[in-house]
Amino acid sequence: MIVKKMKKLGIVITDGVGFRNFIMSDFIAEAIQQFDSITLYSGLPIYAYNTISQPNITIKELDVYVESKPVWFFRKWKEVAHLQKHQSFYGMKDNLETGYPKNNSARALLVKLIYCCTRFIHSDASILLAEKWQFLFFSKNKITQSYLQLLKEDKPSHLFFTHQRPPFLAPFLYAAQQLKIPTSTFIFSWDNLASKGRMLGTFDYFLVWSHLMQSELLYFYPTVSTEKVKVVGTPQFEPYVMAKYKTTADEFYAKFSLDANLKTICYSCADVSIGSNDPIVIRAIANAIRNNSIQAKVQLVVRTSPAEDHSRFKTIREEFTEIKWNVPKWVLTRENHAETWSQRVPSEEDIKDLRSLLEYVDLNINMCSTMSLDFMLFDKPVINTVFGNPENGMYNDQRFLNFDHFKKVVDSKSVTIAKNETELINQINDALNNPKERTAERKAMIDLQVSESLEGTSKRIATTLSHWND
Repeated sequence: MIVKKMKKLGIVITDGVGFRNFIMSDFIAEAIQQFDSITLYSGLPIYAYNTISQPNITIKELDVYVESKPVWFFRKWKEVAHLQKHQSFYGMKDNLETGYPKNNSARALLVKLIYCCTRFIHSDASILLAEKWQFLFFSKNKITQSYLQLLKEDKPSHLFFTHQRPPFLAPFLYAAQQLKIPTSTFIFSWDNLASKGRMLGTFDYFLVWSHLMQSELLYFYPTVSTEKVKVVGTPQFEPYVMAKYKTTADEFYAKFSLDANLKTICYSCADVSIGSNDPIVIRAIANAIRNNSIQAKVQLVVRTSPAEDHSRFKTIREEFTEIKWNVPKWVLTRENHAETWSQRVPSEEDIKDLRSLLEYVDLNINMCSTMSLDFMLFDKPVINTVFGNPENGMYNDQRFLNFDHFKKVVDSKSVTIAKNETELINQINDALNNPKERTAERKAMIDLQVSESLEGTSKRIATTLSHWND
C-alpha cells in the first residue's frame, strides 16, 4: 500500500506588512486547500493572529535571534560586497554611499574596513563564502539550535519565507537547510532587487511580482536557475479585489467627513526617514486650495505612513484644520523591539480605508512611493513630488528619480514629476482637468510591475508552493 506523503507548509511571517500580504489576503484560505497542515512561524506575537482559528493551522512565535559580532561582520561583508558589485545601479550606489560611517567608533572602523576590502573583493564566490562564514558562526548559537529542534519536531515539507531580506531569520533558514527542508521566498517589494542589499541567504525557490522582477532576480543572483522562479503577482494588492474590503462612496465620504460635491486630493506620506519634505508639500497644497490656485473646488486628505504615528504633523494640523487626516490603524503589537515599525499590524478597518481612498479620490500625490502603483490600479492620476536637491538645502528626494525601479516609472510617463510648488500646482490642475490623459501609460506600468491579475493571486501562490512540495 502506498502511503500518501503529508504536505505540511511552514510559513514565516516577519512583520506587519507580511501579515497584511499573507494573513489578510486570501492566502491562508487557499493554502489550506493545498496542504494537509500549516504552521505559521511568526516574528509577531501570537495574539496578533486571533482571527485564525482553523484546527489544522498552528501558530508558533519564534524566539528572537540577536547577532554576535562575528556574524554581524560577515553578514555586513556580504551585503556591502553585493552593493559594491552592482553599484552601476543608482539605488545600489546610493545605499552604498549612505551606509558609509560618518564617525570612527570601533564598529564604524570595521565597516570602513569592509568597504575598503570589498571595493576589490566582491565576486559572487566571495559573497557566498562570506555567507558561509556568517552561517558557521551562528550554527552553534542556542537560538539556532532551538530552531533546529523546532523544525525537527514539526517536520514541515516546505518552508515559505514571506520576505527575503530580514537578517535575523538567517538562522531559521540555516536550520531548514541542515534538515534538507525545501525553502522558498517571496520578493517583498518592487524596489528590493535593484536597490537593496543581499538576501538573507540562499533559497531553493522564488516567487516574484512580474517578469521584470524575474529578470532582475536572475541578473543579481546568477546561481539561480529560471525554473526555480515563478511569476505570481503580489498579494499586496489583492485586498483591492476582495469583497470584504469594499466600501461605498457614501461610506467613504461619511468616514472622512468629506463633501461629495468637491474633488478630493490624497497626499500619501513617506515615513520620517525619507519624508522630511512631506510637511512642505502638504502646506503647498493646502495654501493653493486656500488661495484658489487650484481651479477646481477641492478638498485634501492626508494619509500618513503606517510605520509611524502622526506626531510630526502636529504643527501643520493646527495650521490647516480643514485638512482631513487618515492615520493608518496599525496596532503596535510589541514595545521595545529593535525594529518597532515591523511590529505594527494593520487592522481590517485600515485596509478598507486605504481601498476607499484609492477608489474614490480624484488624484494622488506622493514622493516616489509604491502608493503610485496602488492608485494606478484604480486608474487615478499620480503626481510624484521631489522638492529637495543638494543645492536647495531640502532633503534630497530628487535622487530617487534615478533609482532603477522608479526611473522606469518616470520614463513611462505614467506619473508627472513636480520639483517645486509651481510645477505641483500646474500638474494638479492638469490632472483634475484631464484625469484620463495617462490611462494607457498607467495600465502599461501596472502590466510591467505586476504581471498577473489581482484576482486569484493567493491561489496562484498556494498552488505554486504545493507544486514545489510534490
